[in-house]
Amino acid sequence: MTLEPSSGSAPRAAPSSSLAIISLIAGILGLTLMPVLGSIIAVITGPMARREIAASGGAMSGEGLATAGMVLGWISLALTVIGLCVAGVIFGVPFCLLALGFAASKPSSLLPLLFTLL
Repeated sequence: MTLEPSSGSAPRAAPSSSLAIISLIAGILGLTLMPVLGSIIAVITGPMARREIAASGGAMSGEGLATAGMVLGWISLALTVIGLCVAGVIFGVPFCLLALGFAASKPSSLLPLLFTLL
């Protein structure tokens, strides 16, 4: 029994889509260094990459990268919106209460209310 040497190298994997890689990197940046800009880029380039991969007919890969980038982008955008809403409540409610005269006579009565919001 003889073993024949392999005539070729191992099959090569399909290259990853550049847009999928951009989507993943932008999604990570959206959670760390560039919250809004990175998230928007990830949410836009993710679907573009998935369409590009589907149109390639198997010549390109990276659908998981594109999906991960989109998910990270949407999570970062949701956290940004929640943070803005919380900041609006924390800073907006006291000003509204002061404008309505709730704490005009005793400004110190506003402090317990602020701590309950936090």
